[in-house]
Amino acid sequence: GIEVDPSKIEAVSKWDTPRSAADVRSFLGLAGYYRRFIEGFSKIAQPLTVISHS
Repeated sequence: GIEVDPSKIEAVSKWDTPRSAADVRSFLGLAGYYRRFIEGFSKIAQPLTVISHS
């Protein structure tokens, strides 16, 4: 089956706290890789998506 790449898990867990809308967009770009693995990802990411558009 499909498995999550351990190096991507490490990248997300070590990501610095976003300080700007651009930082949030970058994080969402990386985290978007997990859409297929996380049920309801869009609902979880929705607050960050709102921030990224400000």
